[in-house]
Amino acid sequence: MPVPKPLHHSPYLPYDEGVQMYNTAWGHLTPWEFSDWKAETLSWKEGVYFHAGLNPNLRNVITGPDALRMFKETCINSFEKFSVGASKHGVMCNDCGNTMADGLIWRTGEEEYVNMGHGPYVDYLAQSGRYDIKVDNRDGKTFLFQIAGPHSLAVMEALTGESLRDIEFFWHRPSAVPQEAWLKRDIKVRIYCVGVARTLAYEVHGEIDDAEAVYEAILKAGEPYGIKRLGLQAYGMNHTEGGFAQSFIHFLHAWTEDQAFMDYIGDQYSSILEVLPGSAGDDITKRYANPYELGLGQMVKFDHDFTGRSALEAVAASNHRRIVTLEWDDTDVLAVQAAQFSPKSRVQSMDPVTNQVWQGYMSRTFCDDVLVGDRIVGMSSGRMMSHYYGKMISLAIVDADVAAQGSVMEVLWGDPGTDQMRISARSSRFPYIDLPHNNNIDVHSI
Repeated sequence: MPVPKPLHHSPYLPYDEGVQMYNTAWGHLTPWEFSDWKAETLSWKEGVYFHAGLNPNLRNVITGPDALRMFKETCINSFEKFSVGASKHGVMCNDCGNTMADGLIWRTGEEEYVNMGHGPYVDYLAQSGRYDIKVDNRDGKTFLFQIAGPHSLAVMEALTGESLRDIEFFWHRPSAVPQEAWLKRDIKVRIYCVGVARTLAYEVHGEIDDAEAVYEAILKAGEPYGIKRLGLQAYGMNHTEGGFAQSFIHFLHAWTEDQAFMDYIGDQYSSILEVLPGSAGDDITKRYANPYELGLGQMVKFDHDFTGRSALEAVAASNHRRIVTLEWDDTDVLAVQAAQFSPKSRVQSMDPVTNQVWQGYMSRTFCDDVLVGDRIVGMSSGRMMSHYYGKMISLAIVDADVAAQGSVMEVLWGDPGTDQMRISARSSRFPYIDLPHNNNIDVHSI
């Protein structure tokens, strides 16, 4: 048997002996919960959170005359306007129109770009030989910290000692954490206005050697505002409330539809494809989706040729599936819990907080069939308990005829082979969070 590698504490934040719950998804110990999940989930609505768990982030610096051409040919986004300091949520599809990768793309120079989160698919494209580019892989060499909530701007300005109100949503620029008595020098960082929690949010990016110093500086700046450290569990939950379908939580990229790419990655990500919990069973294609089904249709621009364009043109012209928020019936959820007290019950248990994600290297993507009568009308994923709204919710991709707000359907709970139960659910607003959204907040008025 192979000897397991020893697990070490995350190099991105200092060890805290008061933290008892950890996750091992990234190859090191990352806090799963710092204090209480309820307090942590309230932070992005009522106060401010600080999250350091999205490290190491998959990051490349891509330079060269063909860098922009690579993104144009592979992304659904328009790049007619893309200034230095701007960013895009770059979504890449296959010929079938299903997503293969998505993440953020910064423009940092005339021929310099930074991409984050696209994983091995960008490596596959970059190594195809079709583009005159250079790729500097920065995985594990940089840090990414996230600060979100109504007080996030105040914390960020206290951290940097400057006004950041010139940074509009989805824009970024260099800044610094100024020298103090316990800091030996100014620390260069890049500030980015973005966040999946939908409320006002920022990110701080820098070099790995500065991670702990900046971490401590953020906590110090946030202390007057009651800053809450966010564990990996609560971070995954804000995607469902915010209506941002997240790969490996709500859906899987359709990697198996591209055999050349599968040959490229080999068995490196085999655990993602083998562990498929939920009533949807082992049909991995139920977890695939195109941008329209993920609520990203407004980003698809047919002003250029890109992989998957023909398929997406057909989707756009059809009465395609929609993404909705499902509110799960309280009584039916409690019936699942009550079934656990029956002798020899084969009803699968339900974690009262959320489906446990990131239990393997990347994730365990829970996917449940959604039914109207005996007809499967879609799939549900990302189940979580919203403490703020007092409801169990999930995101669901469903047929257009049942997507209207108020439509009633059922989520089939339990893996195949268990005593499955039907949970009544109602289509609700999407995104679910009904506070002012970050892309509409005027920071000059704060």
